[in-house]
Amino acid sequence: MNDAHCTQRLGAYAIVFRTDHGDERVLLTRISPVGFPPGAWTLPGGGVDHGESPRLAVERELYEETGLRAVTVRLVDVHDVHVVDIGRDDRYEDYHGVHLLFAVTVDADVPLQVIDVGGSTDLAQWVRLEDVGDLRVLPMVTHVLERREQFSE
Repeated sequence: MNDAHCTQRLGAYAIVFRTDHGDERVLLTRISPVGFPPGAWTLPGGGVDHGESPRLAVERELYEETGLRAVTVRLVDVHDVHVVDIGRDDRYEDYHGVHLLFAVTVDADVPLQVIDVGGSTDLAQWVRLEDVGDLRVLPMVTHVLERREQFSE
């Protein structure tokens, strides 16, 4: 375990809900083959660049991954995950991810489109809450859905 590569990453993520014909939906993004873990579903968002405001980071990531612009942004929660296991590039990794969770509103009538083509996201989708359990989601998504009331305005 001493030869594990240690990584700590600060990320900012958007929690966006909408109701569509009576169905409650959450906005999720799928991790592309160049991301990790590929094929898993997560919230729109990602790493906060050095010197970047977390609020601006979540707005930037939301746009890059979904084509949506944030209307309102409110910091609601912090989530973290600590994993010691095989990670990126099949390398043993001691990974600690710290996730700033923002309740965000958007114009839900704008069509979803991945703007940063070739990046770590290959699909954005409004997923019915009842269908999320059928997907392979990251722990952050489960955390948010278990505390959904926190993210309502």
